[in-house]
Amino acid sequence: MFQTQVTEMLGIKYPIVGGTMMWISNPDFTAAMSNAGGLGILASAMYETKEDFGAALDRLMDLTDRPFAVNLNLFPMMRPIDNMEYMDVLVKKGVKIVETSGHSAPDELCRLFKEAGMVWIHKCVGVRYALKVQALGADIVTVVGYENGGATGKLDLGTMVLVPRVAESLSIPVIGGGGVSNGRGLLAVLALGAQGVIVGTRLLATQEAPLHDDIKQALLDASELDTMLIMRSIGSTHRVWVNEPAKKCAELEASQAELQDILKVVSGEKARQMYRQGNLDGGIIPCGQGVGMVHDIPTVQEFFDRMISQAADIANKLDNS
Repeated sequence: MFQTQVTEMLGIKYPIVGGTMMWISNPDFTAAMSNAGGLGILASAMYETKEDFGAALDRLMDLTDRPFAVNLNLFPMMRPIDNMEYMDVLVKKGVKIVETSGHSAPDELCRLFKEAGMVWIHKCVGVRYALKVQALGADIVTVVGYENGGATGKLDLGTMVLVPRVAESLSIPVIGGGGVSNGRGLLAVLALGAQGVIVGTRLLATQEAPLHDDIKQALLDASELDTMLIMRSIGSTHRVWVNEPAKKCAELEASQAELQDILKVVSGEKARQMYRQGNLDGGIIPCGQGVGMVHDIPTVQEFFDRMISQAADIANKLDNS
């Protein structure tokens, strides 16, 4: 059940994709998702050199023989990355699936993806951008609604509207998300016209997620009201878990503080340390409204199996009603 164009194109068991998360989507966590029947995606931006990136890919391929993808980050970063160098690594390692995400389509990389025979997934924010990358040769487009954690884009569209609008506008498969935390969400997004779902926040509260136990417990205790939007004033709106740094960022934005002052509060290095040390006010953590549906900390395998089983049960009940 739930075999779709996405499962066929990617060679995966379940139509479930793990969202790419900075400092979290490492080889071990990526492999856990792929081994559980979904598609794990390695965050290349975590690695400062192509040598470190290559070593991470080697470890990932040691940990799984299932399909996985690698994300190439096209967003502006404080530490610029030469994605052409990272692309060379992908080709040399024989990576078959690549995901791109950013403010603009990777025009200069499209030809290389095709020459390497890769399946190219592009993550964007709406119909206009999806149509552009379809014309450039994207194989699959991913969109997430306003409920999602992390970057929310500029359109402020919820999942219920965004996913069907993109799905009806494209001739290629769509992966949809934004608040997907269980089998009900999976079935709903498929019903909206997507061929797969992307999950981010819910996966933070799994046993394999490389986060301190105190952070996992805080997410378990959170409700759907415990997120907020920050960084809109600098053109990089993110939905995050409400803590002191997130509130401080909002205060700085309201007072029209300098960009550098805002970036000091939301720096990736502070988040990285927070994830490891468990200091709940050490940095910010991207978090979607679906956190309110997090009630336990299963393994990734248990979570994926449960999503599919719940979705199947609901579908059968609807079919027999």
